Amino acid sequence: MKTYTSKNLEELLKEAAADKGVNVEDLTYTILEETSGFLGLGSKVTASVYCDNDIKEFMKEYMMNYFNGINMPATVEVSEENGFFHVNIDAENNAILIGKNGQTLQSMNNVLKSAASSEFKRRVGVLIDINGYKEEKYQKVTSLAIRVAKTVQRTKTDAVLDPMPADERKAIHNCLSNMKNISTVSEGEGNQRRLKICYSPEKA
Repeated sequence: MKTYTSKNLEELLKEAAADKGVNVEDLTYTILEETSGFLGLGSKVTASVYCDNDIKEFMKEYMMNYFNGINMPATVEVSEENGFFHVNIDAENNAILIGKNGQTLQSMNNVLKSAASSEFKRRVGVLIDINGYKEEKYQKVTSLAIRVAKTVQRTKTDAVLDPMPADERKAIHNCLSNMKNISTVSEGEGNQRRLKICYSPEKA
């Protein structure tokens, strides 16, 4: 994050907004030091300031440094939607980066999320996708969940899916949220956390 100093916060934010090419309301800041001076003279404020573009640049640079470090050519694109960051990667060997059942990809996602959250002192939501792998996976798990949910509707017996990452559980939860007599709940701990599809007669 870049640090700015000015005689008051209003001018500091205007300077930062002009520097970053965004509006003042797009900025997030943390005041690091503030002095009032004597009779208002000599007052100054110092603050660290960032915007969403800074987060996107940080993520892209972080991932490119990783790929350069392992000598693997790759392209990295970062986009933002409603405060959530999507990182799309296409590398020379996507299969290695995805790993068995997407475990390497999930670990990479966790590392980038932790790095960005630490850098910007806030919880940063991020999803890494490699050459469309995640979108395809969402389609597969939601199709499976719909089939299981229809069986639960018919038999009125709850069913538990295999363990899966939080983003895949969320995709299923959203997919089944309006399904008649069906509710979902996560259970278990860590990498054994799974989704339970429940028969809910009260949910018409």
